[in-house]
Amino acid sequence: MYRNKTRWIIWPLFALAAVFSAWGFKQSAGDNGAINTINLFREGAAGFAAASLEMEQALYALDAGNPATVDHAKTSLRKCRLQYKRIEFFLDYFFFSSSQAYNRPAKTEIDEPYMEYQAPAGLQQIAVLLFDQDPVSHKKALMEEAAVISSSATDLPSLLYRFSTSDKAIMESLRIELVRLYANGITGYDAPELKSGIAETAQSMQTIRAVLQPWLRTPSPENIPVQKYLTQSIQYLQQHPGFDDFNRLEFLTEYALPLQEQLSNMIHTLQLDLHTRSALNYNAKNLFSKDALNLAAFPDSMNATPALKTLGRQLFFEKALSGNNQRSCATCHRPEKYFSDGLRTSLAIDEKNHVRRNAPGLYYTAFQYAQFWDGRASNLSKQIADVISNPQEMNGVHAVVLSRLQDSARYRQAFNEAFPAMGDSAITMHQLSSAIAAYLGALAPMNSAMDDYFAGNKQAMTAAQIHGFNLFMGKAQCATCHFAPLFNGLTPPFYRFTEFENLGVPANDDLEHLQADNDAGRFDFFPIDFYKRAFKTPTVRNTAMTAPYMHNGAFASLEKVMEFYNAGGGNGLGLKDAYQTLSPAKLGLTTTEIQDIIAFMQALTDRPNSY
Repeated sequence: MYRNKTRWIIWPLFALAAVFSAWGFKQSAGDNGAINTINLFREGAAGFAAASLEMEQALYALDAGNPATVDHAKTSLRKCRLQYKRIEFFLDYFFFSSSQAYNRPAKTEIDEPYMEYQAPAGLQQIAVLLFDQDPVSHKKALMEEAAVISSSATDLPSLLYRFSTSDKAIMESLRIELVRLYANGITGYDAPELKSGIAETAQSMQTIRAVLQPWLRTPSPENIPVQKYLTQSIQYLQQHPGFDDFNRLEFLTEYALPLQEQLSNMIHTLQLDLHTRSALNYNAKNLFSKDALNLAAFPDSMNATPALKTLGRQLFFEKALSGNNQRSCATCHRPEKYFSDGLRTSLAIDEKNHVRRNAPGLYYTAFQYAQFWDGRASNLSKQIADVISNPQEMNGVHAVVLSRLQDSARYRQAFNEAFPAMGDSAITMHQLSSAIAAYLGALAPMNSAMDDYFAGNKQAMTAAQIHGFNLFMGKAQCATCHFAPLFNGLTPPFYRFTEFENLGVPANDDLEHLQADNDAGRFDFFPIDFYKRAFKTPTVRNTAMTAPYMHNGAFASLEKVMEFYNAGGGNGLGLKDAYQTLSPAKLGLTTTEIQDIIAFMQALTDRPNSY
């Protein structure tokens, strides 16, 4: 649970640490891989504790009159992060709350529904302060952060007191770690200032190899490919250490994703499958497969039979759901416009006024834990029911809408086919909204040019699109908010949360004469200051087809969107928003690089379908 304080000290058991370490942990007989992993964690924890102490001393030595002390502090931070990567997979899987003291995002995070917040802290916060224009002015805060990390790192062995695990759990932790590296590590998600993501990924890969040694020592048909791709992945990372020019597409397609596939095959062959922690589909080939995420893990999960989806499609286009019998869901979410409407904000039901926000496309919308721009609906069914009754949108009275459907022999039959257990019962709003939700859940074709490329067609993307992918996933930092593989705010590696961000979006797209936007965003639903002007991060799949952009439709083109991001968002352009979560630092992208990123986003356009 997040707490309202500026730092978070965990496991303050200094006097007992040595005793707990000596006592060790409980372990089932035969789980040799788990025993090896525990020993590696002990070694890694010791290395991290030593590195954190060195970092603390370097920060203590910061001197405004000696710029070399700042460089030394940055170097010590890099070393400390590399040591942390030796134990991150273990901490994040087995002791997630404890891991957050060391490497959580450098922004205030909200614990819902308790409406408490956790202030920025840890290695990422140290990086933000250390890369400020005047880092020495933050020396006191830096020292406080370093002291917390150093003291708690010394105490890490105490986590093993009465701890037990299994080889199956170890294997699942490695599966999740690979996803973390592909979606976060190589993108620089938690070290954007340091640009150390490639070196850190290499360190994590070496840890994975050490963890797997009990299974890799004796060559076998199932482990030889794992050894091969693991070695090649590490070599590629080590031979190409540059962050901005790292070829992520080549790394993923040639080495990393085959490694993920082969590790899964080995786990299955050894009968060490375990699925407890995430929305990942372990039966999928890799992270970029069409079935990489399990739709059943998300709200509104159901057995979406063909009859249910067919009914949902009929209802999506049904004007009887509106108060005036003139509107359907498709009025503002038009299939030919990739389920958007091309307007800044949609027309209200009176055809004169406009609703408050832009109508986003609906592809992949089921893969979220919150709906609407402000996330006020916890699932699609609730969103659908809300839209139907909203006075500005469809203005339908639920009882009247249901009565109309009940009076239709065609709909009575369709509902009976979709819900066989209903018998002669009356149609309900839950059935209606569930059917439309099932239809929307099917809007996930993943048949874009990029998907074809990952499926093996190396001609599917142009040179500009390939370069754009590498920029999107690296230098441009797009993938640190639009996470692979859906490129929305669904946060890896567990894919259990939906992010909300404040980008400082203005009310207009004249970046030289910005006007502040007065939409409070999620704050209206969760009245915590840190949610002011925060909105859900949408997918950029099909974004080339769904202009205009942002919650208010302020940006008419992707060029304007990229110009805005390149300048550091609203604050980078001169707006003063105390709650902007996007870094105000300029990205330094050239005109050609921006065009290549846009070309890649065009490669995320799904082929037209009969939806």
